[in-house]
Amino acid sequence: MFSKETYIARRRVLAKEVGKGILLFPGNGESSVNYRDNWYPFRQDSSFLYYTGINNVPELFFVIDIDNNTEILFGDNATPEDIVWTGPIPPLNELAERSGITCLKPLRELQDYLLKHRESGNSLHFLPPYRSAVSILLEKLLEIPVARLEEYSSEQFIKAVVKQRSVKTEEELEEIRKAVNTTVAMHTHAIRNARAGKSEKQIAGELQGIAIGGGGNISFPVILTRDGGYLHNHASDTVLQQGDLVLCDCGAETAMNYAGDMTRTFPAGKTYTTQQKEVYNIVLDAHNSAVEELRPGVLFKDIHLLACNRLTQGLKDLGLMKGNTEEAVAAGAHALFFQCGLGHMMGMDVHDMENLGEAYVGYTDTLQKSTQFGLKSLRLGKALEPGFVITVEPGIYFNPFLIDSWKVEKKFTEFINYDRVNRFRNFGGIRIEEDFVITSSGKTLLGEPLAKTTAEIEALIAR
Repeated sequence: MFSKETYIARRRVLAKEVGKGILLFPGNGESSVNYRDNWYPFRQDSSFLYYTGINNVPELFFVIDIDNNTEILFGDNATPEDIVWTGPIPPLNELAERSGITCLKPLRELQDYLLKHRESGNSLHFLPPYRSAVSILLEKLLEIPVARLEEYSSEQFIKAVVKQRSVKTEEELEEIRKAVNTTVAMHTHAIRNARAGKSEKQIAGELQGIAIGGGGNISFPVILTRDGGYLHNHASDTVLQQGDLVLCDCGAETAMNYAGDMTRTFPAGKTYTTQQKEVYNIVLDAHNSAVEELRPGVLFKDIHLLACNRLTQGLKDLGLMKGNTEEAVAAGAHALFFQCGLGHMMGMDVHDMENLGEAYVGYTDTLQKSTQFGLKSLRLGKALEPGFVITVEPGIYFNPFLIDSWKVEKKFTEFINYDRVNRFRNFGGIRIEEDFVITSSGKTLLGEPLAKTTAEIEALIAR
């Protein structure tokens, strides 16, 4: 945990922003894998954790009564029978005190508490639930059907949380640097050890071990694949072969749940082929061009489009695309090769606050998400601000199913040379991803630098 003053200050800012009413924070419960007592690793709700600091304790609720300047933690202490299985668990009064919460009540009193305030006409604010178990609890507590919970969630509450959590403090940045540095160690291991004869899963398991050894865990399931043409192709039993191009997208999460997220693409052998280098350098140029433009006030959507233009120009140089670059990007022709967005917000969630809705996290009332294929997958479009932590991750992906589909439909034939593209159908994909914090004058790379050019990666392999 940070100091209790941090959590008190966060809650004070939030209460002032919302203004009045009751703010309800459900903590997460245990979630079963294949039978009740076989649980997934516990992960606390990020907004609950952000405002209380209480992690690794399930079945808690936290309430801020703005009108009466009252904060209450609802929950039950572990029983001796519970502790037989888990070992000692800190009592809730100790956790509450460390968070600066002075009032503690048993969970059984929560329903009557909420009922009393609803009957008095007080506004009740809650965030849209994303776990079915929490949705069922809220249905019971609030007497709102599960299907309508998102409709009744508080837009004012969502916007206040997004506004506050979007800007990272120095103590948060220090946690993120820890996560990114562990992520760098994971990638360094992958680059040095992804060799012919090893399976994707074997290497991915080694990377998760590094994340756990770093004091936390992975921030999302490891993507490590020779089939990089598929954007989120997780590790399989596939055995790497000499000449394969390996895409590794992975991240570590600290014990306080702050995330890292990076991608490198490297050969399973000692060197890239000439063709692999040509495509890699197009992606690297787009990446570096985008990074140069990171600064406050610039729309991230515009930086995304700049990267798309750079990718398109490079693909034209290879003979895979043709025509006017800006027109091709405006039409969406480049999305045959780059189907996703340039990056996203990152923090306590690897896709920060995504459960609150991309329309609130990455866009504004006046800047709406596109519906165009490719551009609609851009999670962040709004103007950058100091304190934002973001990823930059352009890529080129050769997806044979998409290539065949577009070719049959004769889509964008004025911009795409399908005969030439077909020669790359089994190439795979390349992505390069780094994490940055926006500063008052520009940006700063988070964590230790990691080999990024083909020469640097080949040198790292050779060590």
